[in-house]
Amino acid sequence: MFPNSSNLGHPQFLQKQQQRDFFNKFSLNIPPPVLTHQQIADTQFNFQNAVTLLIRNVASIPAVPPQPMTYGNGSPVYMSNTLRSFRGRKRLSEQSVPNDAKRQRFHSHRSETTVVNPAVPLLEEHRCSFPGSVESLLFYAHYIPDSTGCVPPLQDTLFPDRVENRLPLAEDKLSQQILELFQACQQQTCDLSRKELCRTELQREIQQIFPQSRLFLVGSSLNGFGTRSSDGDLCLVVKEEPVNQKTEAREILSLVQKLFSTKLSSYIERPQLIRAKVPIVKFRDKVSCVEFDLNVNNVVGIRNTFLLRTYAYLENRVRPLVLVVKKWASFHDINDASRGTLSSYSLVLMVLHYLQTLPEPILPSLQKIYPESFDPTMQLHLVHQTPCTIPAYLSKNGSSLGDLLIGFFKYYATEFDWSRQMISVREAKAIPRPDGTEWRNKFICVEEPFDRTNTARAVHENQKFAMIKGEFQKAWQVLQDKKDLNCVLPLRTTTRKR
Repeated sequence: MFPNSSNLGHPQFLQKQQQRDFFNKFSLNIPPPVLTHQQIADTQFNFQNAVTLLIRNVASIPAVPPQPMTYGNGSPVYMSNTLRSFRGRKRLSEQSVPNDAKRQRFHSHRSETTVVNPAVPLLEEHRCSFPGSVESLLFYAHYIPDSTGCVPPLQDTLFPDRVENRLPLAEDKLSQQILELFQACQQQTCDLSRKELCRTELQREIQQIFPQSRLFLVGSSLNGFGTRSSDGDLCLVVKEEPVNQKTEAREILSLVQKLFSTKLSSYIERPQLIRAKVPIVKFRDKVSCVEFDLNVNNVVGIRNTFLLRTYAYLENRVRPLVLVVKKWASFHDINDASRGTLSSYSLVLMVLHYLQTLPEPILPSLQKIYPESFDPTMQLHLVHQTPCTIPAYLSKNGSSLGDLLIGFFKYYATEFDWSRQMISVREAKAIPRPDGTEWRNKFICVEEPFDRTNTARAVHENQKFAMIKGEFQKAWQVLQDKKDLNCVLPLRTTTRKR
């Protein structure tokens, strides 16, 4: 699942002088170097392990007849019938999804309520094969989770198999509503599979222009907080050194846009270069039917993806709470940075911060406890290994999901000092605002955990800030009185949109 999974043995970045020479020339059609003996041996070892595990488990797994279709340069791509049914933006209704696919059960030490984990494949009939893989072998190999970690590990194979992950018990109406919304809207494996398939093919094509580049899937698709309707975010890393976003990044993205508009026009549509502070190419993949944003060398997005992924699986109340807050904010039109409100990333950090600042915290500061695991200078190809090394956090706080949601709205409606304080997940507390220009006279300050910029800088109008505060105030007052999620977020409408 990690972005380099389909390119085992891919070469490391060039030395600095070579990077400069390569970048200046934009060399074309340079064949990749030959794999070393160690790289070949590692790949063979992974394959042999998969085959061994396959033999042990494949007898009990029904076969899925693959359906051929064409992707990109004409090479066949096989997709199961189930995946084909998800090709449009419109999702399958609850009635058309098999009950066993919606209610698959796993074991856990904390709860009896279960869901399908979004970071691992669904039941066998939902699996598919990718080009370059042995036909479904790695999907069918049974995966035994590491009991020392709480986060589903990311392996060099495409995706690990079943991982045990549970949700908390829901003994009150509001908590049950939160869980039901989470189960209906969380990202499924077929959604992630389509995004990974596109990433794999695009990396192959882009490496014809930038041979040493790597394409990473980042954001909500991988951080554990994705939904069925989440778009895909991609980061193209062309060199380890920083890239000037106003000049170099735009020049690179112009070449990428041209590639999408010409050679890849048969399966990439509407490629558009957006000249923002961090420029991106927006496009839609016709095969996966997913909208994507692609940036260049915004490597902080890779690091915070796996920091958030660790938080997502550190405690089993985190993901349901984040999802319902994102859905609530979207329904009330305060979840769109392009329109001067809060980005999804800022909302996630706000939820994590709240859970860190409770009298009995539900989350710690991972960067304080494990500084070596979240070192901002760690090489990118090692970042994905961190989540599965962090043990579960056992909090003494037994609050229900419903109580936590009400407390979240109360915290930002009545307790947090917007004018003087900054939200810091890195410090696990509210800290005084810095006096720099980026923070001065800002309505909302949310610290990015790695580069320490303001993720909420888009909220630059007093009218939008007042609207955001007003929605928090109303949600708190209504929920503490009614204890019914429908009063602030109509569930029927929300689950229909996924």
